[in-house]
Amino acid sequence: ALRVPLPAAGAAVRCWKITKRYDCDISAVCAAFVLERDGEVVRSVRLAYGGMAAIVKRAKAAEAALLGKPFSEANVRAAMAALAGDFTPLSDMRASAGYRMKVAQRLLLRLWHETRADAPLAGSRTSVWSVLPRPLTAA
Repeated sequence: ALRVPLPAAGAAVRCWKITKRYDCDISAVCAAFVLERDGEVVRSVRLAYGGMAAIVKRAKAAEAALLGKPFSEANVRAAMAALAGDFTPLSDMRASAGYRMKVAQRLLLRLWHETRADAPLAGSRTSVWSVLPRPLTAA
């Protein structure tokens, strides 16, 4: 049996799928993040990515770059750089290796923008789907 612990109260939990089509498409990159803080210091962090390796994998070097440090833009950018030690993405028909790495890094920055203590951006401000001129419908 697979057991997935509930995140602590107040934890930031985010999951994103990056694909050419919103529905019925395999992701070029997907990410699931759980971030717990004591004040501004990162107490616990789990960063998992799909589309960056043969299977879904945690970004241990990026996690280490954040753990025990203030959740600041500078430390998030250090974690973004550390992703290069976690993954060597492949290029295929969905995305190039360079694109996958850039997207994976930018999703970490998006996490910071949405959850930072000073003036976080609403998820609707960081998502293209919230500004589409028409509703999405199944064909």
